[in-house]
Amino acid sequence: MTSTNPEVRTAQAKIVIPEQFLMVTVLGTGDSLLKVIETAYPDLDIHARGNRVTVTGDRAEVRLVQRLFDEMMLVLRTGQPLTEDSVERSIAMLRKAEQDPGSAEGSTSPSSVFTMNILSNRGRSIRPKTLNQQTYVDAIDRHTIVFGIGPAGTGKTYLAMAKAVQALQAKQVTRIILTRPAVEAGERLGFLPGTLYDKIDPYLRPLYDALHDMIDPDSIPRLMAAGTIEVAPLAYMRGRTLNDAFIILDEAQNTSAEQMKMFLTRLGFNSKIVVTGDVTQIDLPSGTKSGLKVVQEILEDVEDIHFSRLTSQDVVRHKLVGKIVDAYGHYDAKQQAQHDGAARAPRTPRRNES
Repeated sequence: MTSTNPEVRTAQAKIVIPEQFLMVTVLGTGDSLLKVIETAYPDLDIHARGNRVTVTGDRAEVRLVQRLFDEMMLVLRTGQPLTEDSVERSIAMLRKAEQDPGSAEGSTSPSSVFTMNILSNRGRSIRPKTLNQQTYVDAIDRHTIVFGIGPAGTGKTYLAMAKAVQALQAKQVTRIILTRPAVEAGERLGFLPGTLYDKIDPYLRPLYDALHDMIDPDSIPRLMAAGTIEVAPLAYMRGRTLNDAFIILDEAQNTSAEQMKMFLTRLGFNSKIVVTGDVTQIDLPSGTKSGLKVVQEILEDVEDIHFSRLTSQDVVRHKLVGKIVDAYGHYDAKQQAQHDGAARAPRTPRRNES
């Protein structure tokens, strides 16, 4: 399938695409996937002819492209399509694996991430798209309480809800409970129009929207009426013991330390809790410390509790979202450094001070 010359730094590999795959499915429409590979490896000479792809250049990079095509073939054999995004993420994972073979990236293949199916509904599959997302999903299976912490667009809540629906369908739990803190972000609830449910609906709407992606929309009202699915503000959790349930607390950065403790101690028998949040988007009043920040200091080393931390590299929205997250992170770090520097600067006494 491939040939390389070990005597020199430059190597050549000839990759044969199995006849069962059309070249357009491997290289993309208009060679779009091939262009992604060429952009990632600009120093390589890559040519496609017939059912062969010839790669010439630095031996280490040639080896990575060989592995990349092997992973692409594994994905295609499962019936999953290849996309520019999945190829880009595969390249990133393989590079990390090459740099640190002992890391999680080094022991996990891109194909195992992209072919892991959590839930299917109306012909659409929900699966992790990055290694960190797969680690997060695996942690939900292995631990009773899992914290998913990361920026917007990393799939924290969406994947947790998919696991909740999967657990319900497998009869591992008898109900799903979804909750959020109804933080007064800009408008006070009392001044919003309508009933209490009308007032809190905007805070819970993202959870309803995700549910509609995973469950037949016509069955959702019936499941909610029966109590099989409950969507409610965090305040409604006080005083309850939640047994046989998959419980998700979303936007947890907007809980106080007291609210977080109250929520976690609702855990009953045969239940699982997933807490999601982004500590860079806290809407709490000034002076109130985020319960999501505090809980990391308190529970980090407690057995059967896991913290999954996602980054801008795990953003699965538009590519710009990841860049925006990074830009804000750099800005915040710069502002903090300037603040710390000003605080440490020696105070120059005034002339009239003794």
